[in-house]
Amino acid sequence: MHIPSLKEVVSAEEWQLRCDLAACYRLVALYGWSDLVFTHISVKLPESVSGAGNHHFLINPYGLMFDEITASSLVKVDGQCNKVIDSPFPVNPAGFVIHSAVHEARADAGCVLHTHTRAGVAVSAQQCGVLPISQQSTFVLASLAYHAYEGVAFRDEEKPRLQADLGKANFLMLRNHGLLVVGKTIADAFLSMYTFENTCRIQLDAQAGGPLTEVNPLIVKGVAEAMRVQTGGMGGAFVWPSLIRKLDKLDESYKS
Repeated sequence: MHIPSLKEVVSAEEWQLRCDLAACYRLVALYGWSDLVFTHISVKLPESVSGAGNHHFLINPYGLMFDEITASSLVKVDGQCNKVIDSPFPVNPAGFVIHSAVHEARADAGCVLHTHTRAGVAVSAQQCGVLPISQQSTFVLASLAYHAYEGVAFRDEEKPRLQADLGKANFLMLRNHGLLVVGKTIADAFLSMYTFENTCRIQLDAQAGGPLTEVNPLIVKGVAEAMRVQTGGMGGAFVWPSLIRKLDKLDESYKS
């Protein structure tokens, strides 16, 4: 499929965000977190790109597999999911409800990443939620919230409840539904989802064995500093270049 390049149409800053977001979609597919064409990863464009007072976002062209998405195929929309730049691809307003709710409530939400993985949905259906049984889980539990299932999330009336449940947390478990993370950057969001997903996979594996050993609650309280030390204070930016190198070795077409 031929998609005209937008590299010379948008600003250099927007183009870089488009490349990073397209890379994120490809990485989600590569790591096996995608759900056919469903779920979304959204990025809020800074005012230096969208203009003062404007709230514009980049989101996937609905109907493309995540491993097909490119920088130019990403669709720019406003807060109501109306296209800002004409695109031949459809968007999914219903799918944007959750994302727009988070972006509205959290000024720091540069990127919102949502998945329906098997492990994530499985743990979201467990009454206990995330258990403190792994090092990965401690990072999640330090900033975790839950939102009760209200059916397929396409009604605006659900937004206030979702926003209230999320609060200032960066990890949100959508009960009976899946996982969501909030990141200041695309790199932060990806690293958070990597941790969240592995937390759920480890929990399911551990529950299949014998009695579980839980982490001391005091360790969870000090985990923010541990994460800062582990990434040299860089967060997702510490691992993002290596992920891009990995992706570039496989397929650089996301940059088109």
